[in-house]
Amino acid sequence: MSARPPQSRPAARRFELSLRPVVHAGNRVRLLVNGEQYFPQLLAAIEAARRSIHIETYIFADDNIGKRVVFALAAAASRGVQVHLIIDGYGGGEHARRLVHELGAQGAEVRIYRPERWWRLERRLLRRLHRKIAVIDDAIAFVGGINIIDDHNHPGGERGRLGPRFDFAVACEGPIVAAIALAAKRLWWTLSFVDPTERAGPLPQLAGQPRTPYFADGVRASLLLRDNLRHRRTIERAYLDAIAGARHDILIACAYFLPGRRFRAALLDATRRGVRVRLLLQGRVEYSLQHHAQRALYHQLFAAGIEIYEYVPSYLHAKVAVIDGFWSTVGSSNIDPYSLLLAREANVVVYDAGFGAELQAVLERAIEHDAYLLRAEDYARRSWLEQLRDWFAYRVVRLATVVLARARDY
Repeated sequence: MSARPPQSRPAARRFELSLRPVVHAGNRVRLLVNGEQYFPQLLAAIEAARRSIHIETYIFADDNIGKRVVFALAAAASRGVQVHLIIDGYGGGEHARRLVHELGAQGAEVRIYRPERWWRLERRLLRRLHRKIAVIDDAIAFVGGINIIDDHNHPGGERGRLGPRFDFAVACEGPIVAAIALAAKRLWWTLSFVDPTERAGPLPQLAGQPRTPYFADGVRASLLLRDNLRHRRTIERAYLDAIAGARHDILIACAYFLPGRRFRAALLDATRRGVRVRLLLQGRVEYSLQHHAQRALYHQLFAAGIEIYEYVPSYLHAKVAVIDGFWSTVGSSNIDPYSLLLAREANVVVYDAGFGAELQAVLERAIEHDAYLLRAEDYARRSWLEQLRDWFAYRVVRLATVVLARARDY
Protein backbone atom coordinates (compact mmCIF):
# COMPACT_ATOMS: atom_id res chain seq x y z
CA MET A 1 0.00 0.00 0.00
CA SER A 2 1.37 3.44 -0.90
CA ALA A 3 1.88 6.49 1.29
CA ARG A 4 3.18 4.36 4.15
CA PRO A 5 4.59 6.20 7.17
CA PRO A 6 8.16 5.93 8.34
CA GLN A 7 8.79 3.14 10.82
CA SER A 8 7.43 4.04 14.26
CA ARG A 9 10.05 4.57 16.91
CA PRO A 10 10.03 5.42 20.61
CA ALA A 11 9.58 9.13 21.28
CA ALA A 12 12.82 10.97 21.76
CA ARG A 13 13.70 12.35 25.18
CA ARG A 14 13.16 15.76 23.70
CA PHE A 15 10.42 16.42 21.19
CA GLU A 16 12.61 17.21 18.24
CA LEU A 17 10.79 19.02 15.49
CA SER A 18 12.57 17.05 12.81
CA LEU A 19 12.46 17.50 9.07
CA ARG A 20 10.42 14.31 8.83
CA PRO A 21 7.30 13.62 10.89
CA VAL A 22 7.67 11.59 14.08
CA VAL A 23 5.20 8.70 13.87
CA HIS A 24 3.42 7.75 17.09
CA ALA A 25 1.69 4.35 17.21
CA GLY A 26 -1.19 3.30 19.45
CA ASN A 27 -3.51 6.29 19.06
CA ARG A 28 -7.25 6.69 18.85
CA VAL A 29 -8.20 9.44 16.40
CA ARG A 30 -11.84 10.42 15.86
CA LEU A 31 -12.97 12.51 12.91
CA LEU A 32 -15.23 15.47 13.76
CA VAL A 33 -17.16 17.19 10.97
CA ASN A 34 -18.14 20.82 11.48
CA GLY A 35 -18.74 22.56 14.78
CA GLU A 36 -21.90 20.49 15.15
CA GLN A 37 -19.74 17.49 16.08
CA TYR A 38 -16.70 19.37 17.40
CA PHE A 39 -18.13 21.72 20.03
CA PRO A 40 -20.14 19.14 22.03
CA GLN A 41 -16.95 17.07 22.32
CA LEU A 42 -14.81 20.08 23.24
CA LEU A 43 -17.29 21.41 25.80
CA ALA A 44 -17.70 17.97 27.38
CA ALA A 45 -13.91 17.66 27.71
CA ILE A 46 -13.64 21.14 29.28
CA GLU A 47 -16.44 20.38 31.73
CA ALA A 48 -14.71 17.12 32.73
CA ALA A 49 -11.26 18.73 33.12
CA ARG A 50 -9.60 18.34 36.50
CA ARG A 51 -6.05 19.64 36.02
CA SER A 52 -5.35 21.68 32.90
CA ILE A 53 -6.83 23.18 29.74
CA HIS A 54 -4.81 24.71 26.93
CA ILE A 55 -6.57 26.22 23.90
CA GLU A 56 -5.12 28.05 20.90
CA THR A 57 -7.32 29.63 18.26
CA TYR A 58 -7.18 32.19 15.50
CA ILE A 59 -10.78 33.43 15.94
CA PHE A 60 -12.71 33.51 19.21
CA ALA A 61 -16.08 34.96 18.26
CA ASP A 62 -18.46 36.76 20.59
CA ASP A 63 -21.41 34.61 19.53
CA ASN A 64 -23.44 31.82 21.09
CA ILE A 65 -20.63 29.26 20.71
CA GLY A 66 -17.99 31.68 21.98
CA LYS A 67 -20.12 32.47 25.04
CA ARG A 68 -20.60 28.77 25.83
CA VAL A 69 -16.86 28.15 25.64
CA VAL A 70 -16.14 31.21 27.82
CA PHE A 71 -18.65 30.00 30.42
CA ALA A 72 -17.11 26.50 30.43
CA LEU A 73 -13.56 27.89 30.78
CA ALA A 74 -14.59 30.23 33.59
CA ALA A 75 -16.28 27.37 35.42
CA ALA A 76 -13.19 25.20 35.02
CA ALA A 77 -10.90 27.94 36.35
CA SER A 78 -13.19 28.53 39.34
CA ARG A 79 -12.86 24.88 40.37
CA GLY A 80 -9.07 25.08 40.28
CA VAL A 81 -8.26 23.89 36.75
CA GLN A 82 -5.28 25.65 35.17
CA VAL A 83 -6.68 27.38 32.07
CA HIS A 84 -4.38 28.76 29.37
CA LEU A 85 -5.95 30.42 26.34
CA ILE A 86 -4.02 31.94 23.41
CA ILE A 87 -5.90 33.98 20.79
CA ASP A 88 -4.37 35.52 17.70
CA GLY A 89 -4.26 39.30 17.93
CA TYR A 90 -5.67 39.89 14.46
CA GLY A 91 -8.21 37.07 14.35
CA GLY A 92 -9.39 37.72 17.91
CA GLY A 93 -9.63 41.50 17.63
CA GLU A 94 -11.26 43.54 20.37
CA HIS A 95 -13.09 40.54 21.81
CA ALA A 96 -9.77 38.84 22.59
CA ARG A 97 -8.68 41.88 24.61
CA ARG A 98 -11.94 41.79 26.56
CA LEU A 99 -11.43 38.11 27.34
CA VAL A 100 -8.05 38.85 28.92
CA HIS A 101 -9.92 40.69 31.67
CA GLU A 102 -13.18 38.73 31.67
CA LEU A 103 -11.59 35.29 32.02
CA GLY A 104 -8.68 36.66 34.05
CA ALA A 105 -11.14 37.69 36.74
CA GLN A 106 -12.19 34.03 36.98
CA GLY A 107 -8.63 32.77 37.36
CA ALA A 108 -7.95 31.82 33.74
CA GLU A 109 -4.90 33.14 31.89
CA VAL A 110 -5.34 34.62 28.42
CA ARG A 111 -2.55 35.74 26.11
CA ILE A 112 -2.82 37.48 22.77
CA TYR A 113 -0.46 36.33 20.03
CA ARG A 114 1.10 39.32 18.26
CA PRO A 115 -1.41 42.08 19.02
CA GLU A 116 -2.10 44.06 15.85
CA ARG A 117 -0.47 47.47 15.63
CA TRP A 118 -1.81 49.24 12.58
CA TRP A 119 0.50 52.19 13.06
CA ARG A 120 3.56 49.99 12.57
CA LEU A 121 3.66 47.78 9.49
CA GLU A 122 6.12 44.93 9.99
CA ARG A 123 6.58 41.61 8.21
CA ARG A 124 6.47 39.74 11.50
CA LEU A 125 2.94 40.99 12.22
CA LEU A 126 1.74 38.87 9.29
CA ARG A 127 3.07 35.75 11.01
CA ARG A 128 -0.15 34.89 12.76
CA LEU A 129 -1.27 32.09 15.06
CA HIS A 130 -3.54 30.20 12.69
CA ARG A 131 -3.48 26.78 14.34
CA LYS A 132 -6.42 25.46 16.35
CA ILE A 133 -5.41 23.23 19.26
CA ALA A 134 -7.10 22.22 22.51
CA VAL A 135 -5.47 19.93 25.09
CA ILE A 136 -7.41 18.78 28.15
CA ASP A 137 -5.67 17.22 31.17
CA ASP A 138 -2.85 16.09 28.82
CA ALA A 139 -5.18 13.19 27.99
CA ILE A 140 -7.22 14.30 24.99
CA ALA A 141 -6.27 16.76 22.29
CA PHE A 142 -8.22 18.39 19.47
CA VAL A 143 -6.51 19.62 16.29
CA GLY A 144 -8.15 20.95 13.15
CA GLY A 145 -9.40 23.94 11.25
CA ILE A 146 -12.38 24.91 13.41
CA ASN A 147 -12.18 28.26 15.20
CA ILE A 148 -14.25 29.15 18.27
CA ILE A 149 -17.19 30.39 16.20
CA ASP A 150 -20.71 29.28 15.32
CA ASP A 151 -20.94 27.29 12.07
CA HIS A 152 -23.60 29.74 10.85
CA ASN A 153 -21.74 32.91 11.81
CA HIS A 154 -20.88 33.94 8.24
CA PRO A 155 -19.36 37.17 6.93
CA GLY A 156 -21.71 39.74 5.45
CA GLY A 157 -24.71 38.84 7.62
CA GLU A 158 -25.58 35.68 5.67
CA ARG A 159 -26.82 33.75 8.71
CA GLY A 160 -29.93 31.79 7.78
CA ARG A 161 -29.30 32.00 4.04
CA LEU A 162 -26.30 29.66 3.89
CA GLY A 163 -25.64 26.27 5.38
CA PRO A 164 -23.03 25.59 8.07
CA ARG A 165 -19.36 26.27 7.41
CA PHE A 166 -17.74 23.03 6.15
CA ASP A 167 -14.75 22.14 8.31
CA PHE A 168 -13.02 19.34 10.21
CA ALA A 169 -11.14 18.51 13.40
CA VAL A 170 -9.82 15.37 15.07
CA ALA A 171 -10.01 14.25 18.68
CA CYS A 172 -6.83 12.40 19.66
CA GLU A 173 -5.98 10.06 22.53
CA GLY A 174 -2.76 8.15 22.98
CA PRO A 175 0.96 8.92 22.59
CA ILE A 176 0.45 11.73 20.07
CA VAL A 177 -1.27 13.79 22.77
CA ALA A 178 2.05 14.29 24.57
CA ALA A 179 3.51 15.82 21.40
CA ILE A 180 0.48 18.10 20.92
CA ALA A 181 0.56 19.14 24.58
CA LEU A 182 4.26 19.89 24.36
CA ALA A 183 3.75 22.09 21.30
CA ALA A 184 1.05 24.03 23.16
CA LYS A 185 3.15 24.41 26.31
CA ARG A 186 6.17 25.57 24.34
CA LEU A 187 4.18 28.34 22.68
CA TRP A 188 2.83 29.43 26.06
CA TRP A 189 6.40 29.37 27.40
CA THR A 190 7.57 31.47 24.43
CA LEU A 191 4.88 34.11 25.02
CA SER A 192 5.85 34.37 28.68
CA PHE A 193 8.90 36.36 27.59
CA VAL A 194 6.65 39.16 26.33
CA ASP A 195 5.50 39.98 29.87
CA PRO A 196 8.46 41.09 32.03
CA THR A 197 6.55 40.13 35.19
CA GLU A 198 6.39 36.48 34.09
CA ARG A 199 8.99 33.87 34.96
CA ALA A 200 9.33 31.57 31.98
CA GLY A 201 10.99 28.67 33.75
CA PRO A 202 12.75 25.88 31.85
CA LEU A 203 11.81 24.99 28.30
CA PRO A 204 9.13 22.24 28.39
CA GLN A 205 10.48 18.88 27.26
CA LEU A 206 8.73 15.72 26.09
CA ALA A 207 10.34 13.76 28.90
CA GLY A 208 8.43 15.93 31.37
CA GLN A 209 5.00 15.30 29.84
CA PRO A 210 2.53 12.91 31.54
CA ARG A 211 2.47 9.39 30.15
CA THR A 212 -0.44 8.77 27.81
CA PRO A 213 -2.13 5.42 27.21
CA TYR A 214 -1.09 3.19 24.33
CA PHE A 215 -3.98 1.55 22.50
CA ALA A 216 -3.03 -1.81 21.03
CA ASP A 217 -5.72 -1.43 18.38
CA GLY A 218 -4.80 2.20 17.74
CA VAL A 219 -3.51 3.93 14.63
CA ARG A 220 -0.25 5.57 13.67
CA ALA A 221 -0.34 9.35 13.56
CA SER A 222 2.00 12.34 13.32
CA LEU A 223 1.79 15.93 14.43
CA LEU A 224 2.98 18.42 11.81
CA LEU A 225 3.81 21.96 12.89
CA ARG A 226 4.74 25.00 10.81
CA ASP A 227 6.56 27.98 12.24
CA ASN A 228 9.26 30.37 11.13
CA LEU A 229 12.20 28.59 12.78
CA ARG A 230 12.83 24.87 12.38
CA HIS A 231 9.50 23.93 10.80
CA ARG A 232 9.24 26.30 7.89
CA ARG A 233 8.46 23.60 5.32
CA THR A 234 7.33 20.68 7.47
CA ILE A 235 3.68 20.58 6.39
CA GLU A 236 4.44 21.27 2.74
CA ARG A 237 7.16 18.60 2.72
CA ALA A 238 4.77 16.02 4.19
CA TYR A 239 2.26 16.77 1.46
CA LEU A 240 4.92 16.53 -1.25
CA ASP A 241 6.23 13.20 0.06
CA ALA A 242 2.72 11.74 0.19
CA ILE A 243 1.86 13.01 -3.29
CA ALA A 244 5.12 11.60 -4.66
CA GLY A 245 4.17 8.18 -3.25
CA ALA A 246 0.57 8.24 -4.51
CA ARG A 247 -0.44 5.42 -6.82
CA HIS A 248 -4.21 5.70 -7.25
CA ASP A 249 -6.07 8.67 -5.83
CA ILE A 250 -5.45 12.13 -4.38
CA LEU A 251 -8.40 14.03 -2.90
CA ILE A 252 -7.77 17.45 -1.37
CA ALA A 253 -10.36 19.79 0.17
CA CYS A 254 -8.93 23.22 0.84
CA ALA A 255 -10.48 26.60 1.57
CA TYR A 256 -7.63 28.63 0.08
CA PHE A 257 -5.69 26.79 -2.59
CA LEU A 258 -2.80 28.67 -4.14
CA PRO A 259 0.06 26.16 -4.30
CA GLY A 260 3.60 27.09 -5.25
CA ARG A 261 5.46 25.71 -8.24
CA ARG A 262 6.84 22.66 -6.42
CA PHE A 263 3.41 21.68 -5.14
CA ARG A 264 1.81 22.14 -8.56
CA ALA A 265 4.63 20.17 -10.18
CA ALA A 266 4.04 17.30 -7.74
CA LEU A 267 0.33 17.17 -8.61
CA LEU A 268 1.06 17.31 -12.34
CA ASP A 269 3.61 14.53 -12.00
CA ALA A 270 1.04 12.42 -10.15
CA THR A 271 -1.44 12.76 -13.02
CA ARG A 272 1.26 11.66 -15.47
CA ARG A 273 1.66 8.47 -13.39
CA GLY A 274 -2.06 7.81 -13.81
CA VAL A 275 -3.13 9.05 -10.37
CA ARG A 276 -6.61 10.56 -10.20
CA VAL A 277 -6.35 14.03 -8.63
CA ARG A 278 -9.45 15.82 -7.35
CA LEU A 279 -9.70 19.19 -5.64
CA LEU A 280 -12.71 20.37 -3.61
CA LEU A 281 -12.32 24.14 -3.41
CA GLN A 282 -14.17 27.25 -2.33
CA GLY A 283 -17.05 28.10 -4.62
CA ARG A 284 -18.04 31.32 -2.86
CA VAL A 285 -16.05 34.53 -2.82
CA GLU A 286 -14.95 35.16 0.75
CA TYR A 287 -11.70 37.04 0.06
CA SER A 288 -11.77 38.45 -3.45
CA LEU A 289 -8.01 38.73 -4.06
CA GLN A 290 -7.32 35.18 -2.90
CA HIS A 291 -10.29 33.77 -4.82
CA HIS A 292 -9.33 35.26 -8.17
CA ALA A 293 -5.61 34.56 -7.75
CA GLN A 294 -6.47 30.91 -7.16
CA ARG A 295 -8.58 30.74 -10.31
CA ALA A 296 -5.66 32.02 -12.38
CA LEU A 297 -4.02 28.61 -11.89
CA TYR A 298 -6.96 26.52 -13.06
CA HIS A 299 -5.89 26.40 -16.70
CA GLN A 300 -2.68 24.57 -15.78
CA LEU A 301 -4.56 22.13 -13.56
CA PHE A 302 -7.22 21.45 -16.19
CA ALA A 303 -4.55 20.82 -18.83
CA ALA A 304 -3.12 18.06 -16.63
CA GLY A 305 -6.51 16.38 -16.18
CA ILE A 306 -7.04 17.46 -12.56
CA GLU A 307 -10.71 17.58 -11.53
CA ILE A 308 -11.87 20.75 -9.76
CA TYR A 309 -15.10 20.84 -7.76
CA GLU A 310 -16.40 23.99 -6.12
CA TYR A 311 -18.34 23.83 -2.85
CA VAL A 312 -21.42 26.07 -2.95
CA PRO A 313 -23.96 25.59 -0.07
CA SER A 314 -21.81 27.62 2.31
CA TYR A 315 -18.19 28.61 2.95
CA LEU A 316 -15.65 25.82 2.68
CA HIS A 317 -13.16 26.09 5.53
CA ALA A 318 -11.67 22.59 5.34
CA LYS A 319 -7.95 21.84 5.15
CA VAL A 320 -7.92 18.07 4.67
CA ALA A 321 -6.65 15.45 2.24
CA VAL A 322 -6.76 11.70 1.62
CA ILE A 323 -4.16 9.96 -0.54
CA ASP A 324 -4.63 6.36 -1.67
CA GLY A 325 -7.19 5.90 1.11
CA PHE A 326 -4.43 5.50 3.68
CA TRP A 327 -2.57 8.80 4.22
CA SER A 328 -4.93 11.43 5.62
CA THR A 329 -4.38 14.86 7.09
CA VAL A 330 -6.68 17.18 9.06
CA GLY A 331 -5.52 20.54 10.31
CA SER A 332 -5.36 24.30 10.04
CA SER A 333 -2.98 24.70 7.10
CA ASN A 334 -4.29 25.83 3.75
CA ILE A 335 -2.21 25.24 0.65
CA ASP A 336 -1.33 28.86 0.04
CA PRO A 337 1.52 31.28 0.82
CA TYR A 338 -0.01 32.50 4.07
CA SER A 339 -0.28 29.06 5.65
CA LEU A 340 2.81 27.45 4.13
CA LEU A 341 5.19 30.40 4.51
CA LEU A 342 4.03 32.75 7.27
CA ALA A 343 1.54 31.45 9.84
CA ARG A 344 1.87 29.02 12.73
CA GLU A 345 -0.09 25.93 11.70
CA ALA A 346 -0.80 22.44 13.03
CA ASN A 347 -1.96 19.33 11.15
CA VAL A 348 -2.37 15.73 12.20
CA VAL A 349 -1.53 13.00 9.70
CA VAL A 350 -3.20 9.61 10.20
CA TYR A 351 -1.80 6.48 8.53
CA ASP A 352 -4.83 4.20 8.55
CA ALA A 353 -7.19 2.82 5.92
CA GLY A 354 -10.22 2.95 8.23
CA PHE A 355 -9.77 6.62 9.07
CA GLY A 356 -8.97 7.41 5.44
CA ALA A 357 -12.16 5.68 4.27
CA GLU A 358 -14.24 7.67 6.76
CA LEU A 359 -12.77 11.04 5.74
CA GLN A 360 -12.98 10.18 2.04
CA ALA A 361 -16.64 9.19 2.39
CA VAL A 362 -17.48 12.60 3.85
CA LEU A 363 -15.64 14.36 1.03
CA GLU A 364 -17.23 12.14 -1.63
CA ARG A 365 -20.70 13.01 -0.30
CA ALA A 366 -19.84 16.70 -0.41
CA ILE A 367 -18.66 16.38 -4.01
CA GLU A 368 -21.79 14.50 -5.01
CA HIS A 369 -24.40 16.61 -3.23
CA ASP A 370 -22.87 20.01 -2.40
CA ALA A 371 -20.43 20.83 -5.20
CA TYR A 372 -20.37 21.20 -8.94
CA LEU A 373 -17.70 20.08 -11.37
CA LEU A 374 -15.99 23.07 -12.95
CA ARG A 375 -15.41 22.19 -16.59
CA ALA A 376 -12.41 23.33 -18.57
CA GLU A 377 -14.56 24.57 -21.44
CA ASP A 378 -16.69 26.71 -19.12
CA TYR A 379 -13.58 28.13 -17.50
CA ALA A 380 -12.12 28.94 -20.92
CA ARG A 381 -15.25 30.91 -21.83
CA ARG A 382 -14.58 33.55 -19.18
CA SER A 383 -14.71 37.09 -20.47
CA TRP A 384 -11.44 38.93 -21.07
CA LEU A 385 -12.28 41.12 -18.08
CA GLU A 386 -12.55 38.07 -15.80
CA GLN A 387 -9.31 36.68 -17.15
CA LEU A 388 -7.57 40.01 -16.57
CA ARG A 389 -8.93 40.17 -13.02
CA ASP A 390 -7.63 36.67 -12.24
CA TRP A 391 -4.23 37.38 -13.78
CA PHE A 392 -3.89 40.68 -11.89
CA ALA A 393 -4.91 39.08 -8.58
CA TYR A 394 -2.35 36.31 -9.01
CA ARG A 395 0.44 38.81 -9.81
CA VAL A 396 -0.39 40.86 -6.72
CA VAL A 397 -0.36 37.78 -4.48
CA ARG A 398 2.87 36.52 -6.04
CA LEU A 399 4.58 39.89 -5.58
CA ALA A 400 3.40 40.09 -1.97
CA THR A 401 4.71 36.57 -1.37
CA VAL A 402 8.15 37.43 -2.71
CA VAL A 403 8.32 40.63 -0.62
CA LEU A 404 6.76 39.42 2.62
CA ALA A 405 7.65 35.74 2.72
CA ARG A 406 10.84 35.92 0.66
CA ALA A 407 9.77 32.89 -1.36
CA ARG A 408 9.97 32.70 -5.13
CA ASP A 409 8.28 29.34 -5.43
CA TYR A 410 4.92 31.04 -6.13
